[in-house]
Parts: sequence; C-alpha cells; structure tokens
Amino acid sequence: MRVHIATDHAGMELSAHLVAHLSGKGFEMIDHGPTVYDAEDDYPSFCINAALAVVDDQLSGVEALGIVLGGSGNGEQIAANKVKGIRAALAWSLDTARLARQHNDANVVALGGRQHSLEEATAIVEAFLAEPFSGAERHVRRIGKIAAYEATGEVIA
Repeated sequence: MRVHIATDHAGMELSAHLVAHLSGKGFEMIDHGPTVYDAEDDYPSFCINAALAVVDDQLSGVEALGIVLGGSGNGEQIAANKVKGIRAALAWSLDTARLARQHNDANVVALGGRQHSLEEATAIVEAFLAEPFSGAERHVRRIGKIAAYEATGEVIA
C-alpha cells in the first residue's frame, strides 16, 4: 500500500519516525514535506498535496491512504478535507482510528504529534492502516450522501 504523509513543524519527529517505521513494514511511503524545520511553516500546502496524491492514486486504482500530522492534527485535518474525495479523520485512540476506516472509509488520518507518545501515535496509525472499510449498506449510503453534497452542493435527506 502507498501512504502519503505530510506534517507541519510540530509533527516532523513523528513523521520521520513513521516514514522509517512504516517503510520497514513494507508500506511505500511518499513524504510531502516539509523537508526542513521551520517553526513558521504553513502546513496547508503540505497536507493538501498529500491529500491530492491520495485521491489521484485511488482514482488510478492504486491502494493508497494518507497521514497528516501537526501539533493537534486539527488544522491538518481541515486542510486535507478541503480536497474533493478526501475523508480525513482526526484520530486520538485506537478505536477512533479503526472506526474512521470501518464506518467512514476515511482515506486520511490526522494526528496530533504533541498529543501522544511516539508509541501511542504509531499504534494509532497502524490501526488506521490495517482496518478495512466495513462496506455496510448504512455506511455506504451515508458516505454517498456526503459525496453527493461535495459534488452538487445539495443536501440529500
């Protein structure tokens, strides 16, 4: 599986760890930056580029997911969710990571690098990457309604 990853300055240590760790587990890691520490960096471009790459891969039939990191993960999740076709979920536990995949078919996980130990963050990301979408009809229906709104701007009851 290909995994696109992006961060801001607050998640650089976690990002470097995840790139090395997940590469060692056989994931194809694509790092969208940043490449150097800058406390004044602007994370939206990094996160949006990672999200765009996830969508492009998925539309091309490549199995791909994404990871966006920051101090809290909130802004990074918001940036990724601006990309059409992205369902980015902020995960703060193993359960929220698994449920994001099971129920929402989330294709990007957001995590706060300042909110978890390295071990906790790694476990949350691994849980997200390992969990399949359930495919349950109610979840497919709900995701379809979100996608329809995204495409048309109309709310379906």
